[in-house]
Amino acid sequence: MGIVNLTDDSFYFGSRVDTIDGALDKAAKMLAEGADIIDLGACSTAPGNEPVGEDVEWKRLKPVLKTLREAFPEAKLSIDTFRAEIVSRCFDAIGPFWVNDVSGGADEGMLPLVASLGLTYIATYSKDGYTSIKDAYDFFRDFSETAEENGIKDWILDPGIGFSKTLEQNYDILNNLDCLAGFMGRRLLVGVSRKSMIYKLLDISPEDALAPTQVVHYEALRKGADILRVHDVAAAIQTVKLYRMFS
Repeated sequence: MGIVNLTDDSFYFGSRVDTIDGALDKAAKMLAEGADIIDLGACSTAPGNEPVGEDVEWKRLKPVLKTLREAFPEAKLSIDTFRAEIVSRCFDAIGPFWVNDVSGGADEGMLPLVASLGLTYIATYSKDGYTSIKDAYDFFRDFSETAEENGIKDWILDPGIGFSKTLEQNYDILNNLDCLAGFMGRRLLVGVSRKSMIYKLLDISPEDALAPTQVVHYEALRKGADILRVHDVAAAIQTVKLYRMFS
């Protein structure tokens, strides 16, 4: 899953684009390098950032959606949003896509809408109070019941690395990721690319975190990750190829 941020405040400068052509170029490059999914985000959820309003988020998304869909009709798209109204507007514009909701369904209209539209949903464990991997497991166990009640057929687990967790807690999740792998036959998505758990630990910047990110990607794959959400598709593809030679 390649990250395309239609923002001016996402934590990694290299992920940001501010024009339609910029978004198209970045998506084209990622797809050519082997990305299976393009994840569009128009509201940064990086720690410390104040989310932009719904109108601003839609203003950023609207001009890109149809152009991207027309340019790459076969590409699988994901929308990184926690707002049900944004999901509704995006569906009206381009039809089906994945919903990447880092809030885990905090918007009360989100899950019923996803179900009614028949969309794939990425459920993120981003709650406060993490103590052990059991907390994440319990969250997804409970979410599976909620998803069934709402009629959501296809959903993916995201343990929410980087959300409401300390550096040590992020590594605890990664070290115990195999406890979530294959949960009820669901796919497991991991997003660690250039995050603070890497660059703060090594006292470097996000811009210098490409190589160590691949080390963490390899470990995530070894522990059962099915999908990697990444800034650098070509490097991640190399990591996957090497991993498969040893697995």
